[in-house]
Amino acid sequence: MPRIAAGLGGAPDEVDVVVVGLGITGAGVALDAVSRGLSVLAVDAHDLAFGTSRWSSKLVHGGLRYLARAQLGIARESAVERGILMDVTAPHLVHPLPMLTPVNDAMTRARTALTWGGLHAGDALRRTARTPARTLPRPRRLNATEALSLAPALRADTLRGGLLAWDGQLEDDARLVVTVARTAASLGAHVRTRARVTAATGAAVQLRDELTGARSTVRARAVVNATGVWAGDLDDQVRLRPSRGTHLVLRGSALPHTRVAVMVPIPGTTSRFAMVLPQPDGTIYVGLTDEPVLGPVPDVPVPSEEEVDFLLGVVASAFTSPPTRNDVVGAYAGLRPLLEVAGTDATADLSRRHAILTSASGVTTVVGGKLTTYRRMAQDTLDALVDAGRLQAGPCRTASLPLLGAASPDELRRVDAPPRLVRRFGTEAPLVLADAREVTGLGDEEVLAPLSDEVPVTLAELVFALTHEGAHDIDDLLDRRTRVGLVAPDRAAAEPLARRALTLATASSGTPA
Repeated sequence: MPRIAAGLGGAPDEVDVVVVGLGITGAGVALDAVSRGLSVLAVDAHDLAFGTSRWSSKLVHGGLRYLARAQLGIARESAVERGILMDVTAPHLVHPLPMLTPVNDAMTRARTALTWGGLHAGDALRRTARTPARTLPRPRRLNATEALSLAPALRADTLRGGLLAWDGQLEDDARLVVTVARTAASLGAHVRTRARVTAATGAAVQLRDELTGARSTVRARAVVNATGVWAGDLDDQVRLRPSRGTHLVLRGSALPHTRVAVMVPIPGTTSRFAMVLPQPDGTIYVGLTDEPVLGPVPDVPVPSEEEVDFLLGVVASAFTSPPTRNDVVGAYAGLRPLLEVAGTDATADLSRRHAILTSASGVTTVVGGKLTTYRRMAQDTLDALVDAGRLQAGPCRTASLPLLGAASPDELRRVDAPPRLVRRFGTEAPLVLADAREVTGLGDEEVLAPLSDEVPVTLAELVFALTHEGAHDIDDLLDRRTRVGLVAPDRAAAEPLARRALTLATASSGTPA
């Protein structure tokens, strides 16, 4: 049974590969390594998806923005990786998302033509990546009536029509990280949270168990630093220019019946848009800023008041009754680990291409990139270690290796479980339900009851997070295994249910997780 544990109990003292950091990049490296037959220990000082990986737009981008900057290599790489996620590795977690650009007074004819041309270039990328139109339909023009049918909250008086395109949307970015980590664990990787690396070389790491204070040393043939914006803490040769991206969280009622993402042009730019993104749980995210981060990197970044005002101001032009401060029920910010480039001032201009670096001590750092391309980042890291003679392993397998729960849309529709569980766990949804029955001794009605109309989390998924996903406390349950914590009042309302799940899991096994 795939398990992830908190603390160092039972961890090996010698492996082929130690991976430091359990965001999407570190989890991807662990999966790539173990799927090649290598022994792996993957650790994080906090928890799965504790850092940047849970603060994204929840999108799997096809590289359109990079086309606009003539970064053709990363644009194609993004399109290829999007197709792999949607059709092979995670079709249960990544869904097609229609994205509407309103053609209104804010869209000049020149910008409309440029945007339409960009959407067709993006569709050409889709075709070269061999992603079928049944997965991501071709872009098309809409008249004003069609645009309003998809987003009735749009301003009708200035609307001339719309441009409709498609991209990938994650059910939840943190859920993708957890699923990748669990898949690695199912193949034999040792995955440990609350395990802090206090020192590292290319041949060993010193670890401290954050639960007990116990210390240990693990020897390895390779040590991979996948700590993102904190990469410089392990390798002081890494030079990053972190950028903060902020999102607002709204109730769905703030922009009622919005069925598509809405792209609103940012004034003074030619290819940047603010995004209004409806979520599967009924909330709406509004993003995204791109601000340089100065000084020490915080564990949990905080949006600035200026960014909140900026996002509300940009999207206001597109809607009849635009969201206001009173509609903002939450906000979050993530830090992009952008590589410093000489002669580049704005973080928005820095490339999202990843790099693989080796420190004087032999630690291999993978940094840069983005969530969509995590699998390729991991592949390139392991390939580099094999090519350098540090590891002996076969070719990468992850492009054809489905994650736990993955299945085709037709197969997913036949899974006998509630739709929310199928969206979040795929074919493992019946396992989640069976586990909840066994651990709690309760009936389906109680373990599947949503907390409220606005907070759809269930006892079943909280229990599964403790028994199968390495969750250790309430923060893990509400902030990362589910995303209830994005809205403070919802988090407060859900805490009793999380405590109940902890109590039931402890009574069943003697210790949570």
